Amino acid sequence: MDFRRLGKTDLKIAPIVFGGNVFGWTIDEKTSFSILDAFVDYGFNAIDTADVYSLWSPGNTGGESETIIGNWLKANPNKRDQVLIFTKVGADLGKPGEKGLSERWILEAVERSLKRLGIERIDLYFSHWPDAETPYEETLGAYEKLLKAGKIRAIGASNLDAQQLGAALDVAKTHSLPRYDVLQPEYNLYDRASYDGPLRDLCLQNDIGVVTYYSLASGFLSGKYRSEADLTQSTRGKGIVKYLDARGVSILSALDHVAQRHDATQAEIALAWLIAREGVTAPIASATRREHVASFAKAATLVLNPEDITELDTASAV
Repeated sequence: MDFRRLGKTDLKIAPIVFGGNVFGWTIDEKTSFSILDAFVDYGFNAIDTADVYSLWSPGNTGGESETIIGNWLKANPNKRDQVLIFTKVGADLGKPGEKGLSERWILEAVERSLKRLGIERIDLYFSHWPDAETPYEETLGAYEKLLKAGKIRAIGASNLDAQQLGAALDVAKTHSLPRYDVLQPEYNLYDRASYDGPLRDLCLQNDIGVVTYYSLASGFLSGKYRSEADLTQSTRGKGIVKYLDARGVSILSALDHVAQRHDATQAEIALAWLIAREGVTAPIASATRREHVASFAKAATLVLNPEDITELDTASAV
């Protein structure tokens, strides 16, 4: 497995990160354990989650994903040294005061995450969403305390645009505070506009690691959704209908061609495109079956040629 350094951090990750939003939502704890075992057995080492996962599922209150990961680590204590745990703070947990990036909430939320995960230190802690009400100086100051206390190893941010990330970097430099070394943006063959351009340039210029979410566009890039009738196959169906336009059809056609040339699946090609993309350290992808993890392993070693990349770039050009 080819490991990549995550920006300027001391973290080295395999080229696909596991998306833990499925834990406690579309798969139960037993299935989650099996898939995590397979993920590690294939040589992957980074798991991404958040304190809010999976609040949206009926009956959940948030923290289910972290709890399942923590239970898996407790059942397999030797696995802790084999994996890096990424989690996030800042999303609205639906209770007063339980959202945002204030020092008060970060210092409280990290303890809750550590307890659910059953670990002493989070490897990468993300600001989940921008918080216009809290100054960057306060947020980064809170992270500085956690870094010095050994409760986190590195920090990142999700869902920031170029202006917001640039401002955060400036504050970190001006006040000698820790900076965001990793960005987690929405990015895939279809959703390119928000990252390609100024945000991608800023990450490259500042050696910021990038792990992309919605890497398969909620499953659209797997190729199994070709019409609105297909959307009933998944709990994510409602979120996929927006991709069924002329551009989406063109992207699926390109994926079909490239997949055929490599005897691969469309999802494997979509992930391989991200892995090969300058400015991307690794895509985040979720799995609900062990065979999905086997597919990750193929994508991680699949080498696209210039013709493949040109066809995919052309079809997905914004």
